[in-house]
Amino acid sequence: MASRGSNQLTKPPTRQSGPLLKWAGGKRQLLPHLRRFYPPAFNRYIEPFCGSGAVFFDLHAAGRLRGHDVVLIDSNADLIGCYEMVRDACEGVACALERLAAAHAADGRAHYYAIRDGRFNPLRNERRQADGRIAYTPELAAMLIYLNRTGFNGLFRLNASGGFNVPAGRYPRPAIVNREKLARVADALSRPGVRLVLGSFESARGVAEAGDFLYVDPPYAPLSRTASFTSYTAARFGGEDQARLQQFVIDVAGRGCHVLLSNSTAPAIAALYETNGDARAAGLRALRVPARRAINSNASRRGAVDEFLVTNIQAPASQTS
Repeated sequence: MASRGSNQLTKPPTRQSGPLLKWAGGKRQLLPHLRRFYPPAFNRYIEPFCGSGAVFFDLHAAGRLRGHDVVLIDSNADLIGCYEMVRDACEGVACALERLAAAHAADGRAHYYAIRDGRFNPLRNERRQADGRIAYTPELAAMLIYLNRTGFNGLFRLNASGGFNVPAGRYPRPAIVNREKLARVADALSRPGVRLVLGSFESARGVAEAGDFLYVDPPYAPLSRTASFTSYTAARFGGEDQARLQQFVIDVAGRGCHVLLSNSTAPAIAALYETNGDARAAGLRALRVPARRAINSNASRRGAVDEFLVTNIQAPASQTS
């Protein structure tokens, strides 16, 4: 792994970092609702489903994470590997990304599939470790960012064999390279006390203590049989996983953690949180808030939809209306 000293990109960032990747379930549009429930004081900050890290970057930009340990957990080995390379070898990632962008400008669609099938997937397989990790390089991280910027809807989807199979998107001028954003993301991830962890959400069970703040953003339960976007990794996140997650949330709430969870308003989720006696006894309440569905194969079906926020955090009185 590259040394953190190899991060040589420009001067320290001065603007809000924001997520590096487009990600299914990304929370940028939900942030105004989520901010109402950021606790005024907390100890450690933990994300059991890091994904795009929108809440982490939002808290970081607001200065709310200074002096706090941060644990960012995700089961997606590509995501963790990419973040580690941006943190540790930002200049190398930027240079590789610039080469990819230049080649994309010549013949975008052909280049996309050449990278996806001829370089990205073979190199991922070659560098996969016995423990499930993928030993990312700056070049591999750049390829993931490139595919994210130019693939259909910014999805990350794997087939049954674990191969990345998202088709090319239709973007006339995709924004592939942003050195300033890379530097801001590297700065946020390299702050003292920030730790990246490859693992399931249950990894947080051994970390969370009273006073910690957990933002829990699992793959959403589908509202219909055709609306599932849970294939972020080769393993799906189904009904049994949602039930295990509910028990985890009840557990950490019972320890005295500040918990904020988002999910769809699917009937199965309502049954786990909105009408569930154990969840209520743990001090959890489920609130419906308007959000915007950003990912659907049919563009006409992207739009306003209610989502659940489940929390034991009391919003300030001025923000509860």
